[in-house]
Amino acid sequence: MSVSVAIDGPAGAGKSTIAKLLAAKMNYIYVDTGAMYRAMAVYFSQNQVNPEDEEAVNAAVENVNITIEYIDGVQQVILNGENVTHLLRTEETGKMASKTSKYAAVRSKLVDLQRKLAKTADVIMDGRDIGTTVLPDAFVKIYLTASSSARAKRRYDELMENGEKCSLSEIKADIESRDYADMHREISPLRKADDAVLVDTSDMNIEEVVAAITQIIEEKQK
Repeated sequence: MSVSVAIDGPAGAGKSTIAKLLAAKMNYIYVDTGAMYRAMAVYFSQNQVNPEDEEAVNAAVENVNITIEYIDGVQQVILNGENVTHLLRTEETGKMASKTSKYAAVRSKLVDLQRKLAKTADVIMDGRDIGTTVLPDAFVKIYLTASSSARAKRRYDELMENGEKCSLSEIKADIESRDYADMHREISPLRKADDAVLVDTSDMNIEEVVAAITQIIEEKQK
């Protein structure tokens, strides 16, 4: 029986970083849900689907199958049997994904594909609503969070390291604004699932977070 781990939490909590490290450590597949939306966008672009035409988008999603494989430890996204990983980060794909990810049919199709992946392999998924909507029956659910101050400081340090000028107070305000929007959106708002384990990383480094979640998973498997 496959094991699924759902990691949810607010922006800047480090979900993707932690999920990737956990997947590598435990030999699970990290399901990059964002990459799947981009792969869907590649299909729309290749087939000249008008992103403003919701009916055309709804019809097109029925022809899409997306899976994730790992080759030499590197994630590969497969669209209808074709490796499209090299197309995911193009500007055209990004624009198409931004315009089409809002449609309910796109979301419904990808949630279905994500659930199928979780039934066939040990997976770790991160997002805003994995434990509440995408994988409500996940073997382990983690709600990964940190104070807005801690998340802002991490982002500030990252930007400064890259030589970008920024304001810590502005970053903190932006994070708090995004938190509010995520928690109050109409479709699948961000919230902690009733059976999720809360992991507050405000005073933890990456290694400590990975160790803590690994322990939670291993304890559940006993």
